[in-house]
Amino acid sequence: MGAQGTTTVNFGAFPGSFDTSVAVTGQAGIAAGSLVEAWLFPVATADHSADEHLVEPIKVIAGNIVAGTGFTIYAFYDSDIYEQRPDMQTQHQSASVRDRLGGNAVQDGVDNALKAARAYGLFTVAWVWN
Repeated sequence: MGAQGTTTVNFGAFPGSFDTSVAVTGQAGIAAGSLVEAWLFPVATADHSADEHLVEPIKVIAGNIVAGTGFTIYAFYDSDIYEQRPDMQTQHQSASVRDRLGGNAVQDGVDNALKAARAYGLFTVAWVWN
């Protein structure tokens, strides 16, 4: 094993964003061919409890290795949850709009009534490379 550690990813202040990334530097021994893993680690941050780390649908990937320097951790909010836009009235959320949700991906702003949920704040990420 080359090295291991933890860091945080920051989706920003509420309402947050769909994705974020953080650079991990100071890894003098990392090579271009090293394998890097990263995962959400259930340690509380100022924004989220350890339990929230266990249930939030956040996908974490490590990549973009720079030999002798480090790598990048990418985090994506991977949820199928959609919220009603606060500026739209409930009558816009007709049965036909709800029917279109039926397991299919819905684009942000379908009938201007729904928007995809986002993550916000800090989450702890653990990482290791060989």
